[in-house]
Amino acid sequence: MALPYMLKHRGFPGRLQGTDYQFTIRRPNKNGATPLIARERFADRRPADKRADLGFMHALWTYFAEEPFQRGNLDAGRLSWLFGREVVAADDAFDPRDYEALLRIDVAATRISFPELFD
Repeated sequence: MALPYMLKHRGFPGRLQGTDYQFTIRRPNKNGATPLIARERFADRRPADKRADLGFMHALWTYFAEEPFQRGNLDAGRLSWLFGREVVAADDAFDPRDYEALLRIDVAATRISFPELFD
């Protein structure tokens, strides 16, 4: 059985430096992409989790800025912490279970959530 196509974002950091917080995956899931869901971020999250969100958002902004981008090998769990707020579907044909789905950064929401990215 052939694996689904998954774009690998070359040069994108694989994880938050010095931690086990994963940013990318190595190979596609043979059963298809893990669906993206909007996860609730509560104010009492651990500081390490908040740093991982900031680090991932920084990598997304550095790598893609305002351009639409393919989900590809970006980790679904890490994306889901930002999905629906700072990272949104780039078109109406968005499929949360597709490695080829297009996403984009909502700059206004990102400025509110992660103002330090724009200092």
